[in-house]
Amino acid sequence: MKIIRFQDDTGAVRLGHRFENGSADLLQGDILGTLTDTGRRLKVAKLLSPLAPAAILCIGLNYRLHAGEFGVDLPEYPILFMKNPAAATNPGDPIVIPACCRNAPQVDYEAELAVVIGRSAKNVTAASALEYVLGYTCGNDVTARRWQKLAGGGQWARGKSFDTFCPLGPALVTADEIPDPQHLRISCRLNGELMQDASTADMLFPVAHLIEYLSQDTTLMPGTVILTGTPPGVGFARTPPVWLDAGDRVAIEIEGIGTLENPVTAA
Repeated sequence: MKIIRFQDDTGAVRLGHRFENGSADLLQGDILGTLTDTGRRLKVAKLLSPLAPAAILCIGLNYRLHAGEFGVDLPEYPILFMKNPAAATNPGDPIVIPACCRNAPQVDYEAELAVVIGRSAKNVTAASALEYVLGYTCGNDVTARRWQKLAGGGQWARGKSFDTFCPLGPALVTADEIPDPQHLRISCRLNGELMQDASTADMLFPVAHLIEYLSQDTTLMPGTVILTGTPPGVGFARTPPVWLDAGDRVAIEIEGIGTLENPVTAA
């Protein structure tokens, strides 16, 4: 099932599926619980991110070719950092270049497969890890590179956590529709130009391994979003570098999920 979260004409937040021609079949219940089809169809006034994340856990340098374009050794263990859940952004809403980034262009795109945990997971094995996945969506790990490298005290979270720096959507595709998350095409287009184009098969640490690793003596709460890393082609690694600017449009597409598109504006 492709589940969307949206506002109807009254401004009420709803869940739905079979989204087409501006309307969707209304679902009743909780996205982290039981959902039933009401048999009603509602107009979608505004598409929202599929959920409000309980936490956003992110993995760095998880594609072999992306590590190569940065000229670094492949990590022995997954590189974990976090984004502020308040950075989550709706499809179609603007990515806002922070005022503190105006004087030095540095804001970058990162297409990512986002994994949503559906039930509490602790000490999960890789063999059973995908049983804890509610579904998958597209993510954009927007990054202010100078803050990531120089202004964050050596930690990545600051440069990754500005408001609007985590677009998610357009839908959450339930895990039963994606039995193998390691064979999906993932791409990013900037103003229509293809910038990233790869397969999730290039992940150094597959989704199941990441859940096993992250859940070791640590509870992953329902609603936790795991951003699984980005493939090669980011703006920072290009010659010359390509930075997001006001007026741009970024589109992240993942096979079987859809396209997450956001404009870019300045604060």
